[in-house]
Amino acid sequence: MKLDDVQQTTNNALKTTNDTLNATTRSFEGATRVTQEIASQIADYSKRSLEQGTKTMEKLLTTKSPDKAFEVQTEYAKAAYESYVSHATKLGQLYTDLAQETFKSYQDFASKLTPVR
Repeated sequence: MKLDDVQQTTNNALKTTNDTLNATTRSFEGATRVTQEIASQIADYSKRSLEQGTKTMEKLLTTKSPDKAFEVQTEYAKAAYESYVSHATKLGQLYTDLAQETFKSYQDFASKLTPVR
C-alpha cells in the first residue's frame, strides 16, 4: 500500500468520524428542543387541570341542590375529557417529532454514505 493510499484512507476515516460526531450533535440538539417542548406541554396541562379542578370544587361547594351538583360534575367531566384528548394528541405529535428529530441527522448522514442509484 502506498503512502498516498494510507493518507487517503486516514482522511476518509477522519471525515467519516467527524460527520458522525456532527450528526450526533445535531440529533441531540433537535431531541433536546422537542423534549423541552414536551415538558412545557405537560406543565401547562397540569396547571390548567389543577385550575379547572379548583374551579369545579368551588362551584360544587356553592351548589344548593343535587341536580346542580350533578350538572357541575358533568360539565367538569366533559371538559376534562376534551382537555385530555387534546393534550394527548399534542403529546403524540411531539413524540413523533422527537423520533424524527433524533434520527433525521443520522438519515442525512447515512444517505451521504450510501448513495441511492
